Amino acid sequence: MTVIRLARDTDLPAFLALAAEVEHWFGPMVDDLGFTDAVLRGAAGGTALVAEGPGGPLGALLFGGTAPVHQVHWLVVSERARGTGVGRALLAESLRRFVRSPATVEVVTFGPDHPGAVTSGARAFYTALGFTPGESAAPGPEGGSRQVYRLRVS
Repeated sequence: MTVIRLARDTDLPAFLALAAEVEHWFGPMVDDLGFTDAVLRGAAGGTALVAEGPGGPLGALLFGGTAPVHQVHWLVVSERARGTGVGRALLAESLRRFVRSPATVEVVTFGPDHPGAVTSGARAFYTALGFTPGESAAPGPEGGSRQVYRLRVS
């Protein structure tokens, strides 16, 4: 059984472990003090979520923005839990907790030519949840293309 809960500062090692799994797609995060600060700010501000299951953390999410435009800043599911509904549960809980309609939720994910676009399933994941592709975004720190996806919440 997976439980989605607000993150605590003691969850930082779990966030870093998840980040280590995806640095090849997103660029360095584990040793990035900016990422650590974002996780700790999200935990302190009540805008970070953790998905826990048997054996520990399965995923995590950092949320932000100002109504009516919100952002999924970071959403990662452990490789062992991908395809099991953990990402969907994290996103659903973030919408329930943080978004009041009418609103827009934005996320920047891989561009169509990025190697992680297919391997990670991120573009298909967001599309299946009702997000629509928008404009290109600045390249990621590893140099790969990025694209904005939006979900209208009414």
